[in-house]
Amino acid sequence: MPICRPPRLSRRLLLGAALGGPALPRPALAQAAYPARPVRVIVPWAPGGAVDTLARRVSQKLSEQLGQTFVVENKSGATGTIGAAEAARAAPDGHTLLAMDNTYAMLPYLFSRLPFDQAEAFRPVTVTAFSPILLAVGEKSPYRDLASLMAAAKKEPEKLTYGTGGMGSAPHFATLAFERAAGVKLYHVPFRGAGEAVIGVLSGNVDLVMVSPGSALGNIRGGQLRPLAISGEHRVAALPDVPTFGEAGLPGFGVINWSGLAAPRGTPDAVVERLHGEVVRALAAPDMKAFIADLGSEPGGIAPAAFGRLLVEEAARWRDVAASGGIERQ
Repeated sequence: MPICRPPRLSRRLLLGAALGGPALPRPALAQAAYPARPVRVIVPWAPGGAVDTLARRVSQKLSEQLGQTFVVENKSGATGTIGAAEAARAAPDGHTLLAMDNTYAMLPYLFSRLPFDQAEAFRPVTVTAFSPILLAVGEKSPYRDLASLMAAAKKEPEKLTYGTGGMGSAPHFATLAFERAAGVKLYHVPFRGAGEAVIGVLSGNVDLVMVSPGSALGNIRGGQLRPLAISGEHRVAALPDVPTFGEAGLPGFGVINWSGLAAPRGTPDAVVERLHGEVVRALAAPDMKAFIADLGSEPGGIAPAAFGRLLVEEAARWRDVAASGGIERQ
């Protein structure tokens, strides 16, 4: 049975939404007062990561388009829940947004209690980008392709090690999904952050890592990391020689990361629609499309309702992975 297949919804609507999108309803066009003051975009992670980098570029474009400053504020900690809780408490008027990623769908399986209602605290606005994930090994690794790595892992369960940014992190979930799809068992080595996990592979202390292209391109191009496969239905322009998991012999694996924007519950429809339309416009700009492509990603832009369905599908998907991977709630 296919594991963690990216929703067809996102792939089908991806280009159409990002390159034009539907015409905005009249209520959204009439929302001339929004934004009436600077808009806070809360990133629940430390500066410099993929979510932060994308949020800053999108915020810059929105500032230019709407004539009000969109200010990114980093509120990291507790697997993103500190920033999410602050955004959830904000006035529902569109002047505070949350830059969320697929980790948000994993929160119910990491914590027994959350300081907000994970399913109802936010109104999805849109996905800003869909990003594949790479399985990579170090330059001195004996594994030249995915098939040889999977064969070794099946022969000696838990001998091969993998690094992540911590127990319950998105790469941890992704690697658990890979184990299910490949029928293998690896040994988890948690680090204090994704950057340290990559360093662990570079130094030879762990065998492999699951990482986004944007976080690994420098080391890949420098020859320190060897990517064996990338998720998604097709190869990416930034790494044209890297096969998809399907091409490499594992069609059942298809984890796709995503980043998006959401507003507190109760934000008016007109504001959500205006934001969606403006993000679609931003993503269609040539410089933004080039920036996203350089990250090995694809622009989002799906409608708020479609984003809401994606969140529901993701929550169900990661529930099964968490159960099979033995992840315990804190």
